[in-house]
Amino acid sequence: MTSFPLLDEWLPANDVPERPQMILSTVTDGAPDARTVLLTEFDDAGLYFHTDSRSRKVAALTANPAVALTFLWPGFTRQLVVQGTAAVAPAAEQATAFERRSPYLKQLAWQNSPEFAQLPLDERVQRWAAFDVPAVAPETWIGFVVAPTRLTFWQSNPDAASRRDEYTLVDGAWVLSYLPG
Repeated sequence: MTSFPLLDEWLPANDVPERPQMILSTVTDGAPDARTVLLTEFDDAGLYFHTDSRSRKVAALTANPAVALTFLWPGFTRQLVVQGTAAVAPAAEQATAFERRSPYLKQLAWQNSPEFAQLPLDERVQRWAAFDVPAVAPETWIGFVVAPTRLTFWQSNPDAASRRDEYTLVDGAWVLSYLPG
């Protein structure tokens, strides 16, 4: 359980192996960028994701830690938008998160590099099959935690106009507003 309104109800518990996808939006030099990442876990500190430290998203987060995370449920029945500030996750959290990852995601952390991406498909398949995944994360693997400042929950309603329940952090307390859908 977290202190964030509705997150425990809407997001799968951290011990559920299948993790939801979310769209991470950043801004660099005034230009928006978006990409899909996995929600690793969430707690009172925020929402966590992990990636390669050499990626464009890490450069964007370093330049400007203000982000938005968007979750969209199948059939466009629900949407959650989280605005907040990203920071590097504690080392202990990063180690634990890597340990809990599936074998595929561990291998992806090791082999998902610009050099690997340049290889022809047959060579990537061969190298993937032959790779022995180490038990620890590569040095280039990094985790971030997004501390929310605004959470907007939208749910469709076939019987009435939908609305958004928006929680904004003001002076350390969550303030609820109802907005048109």
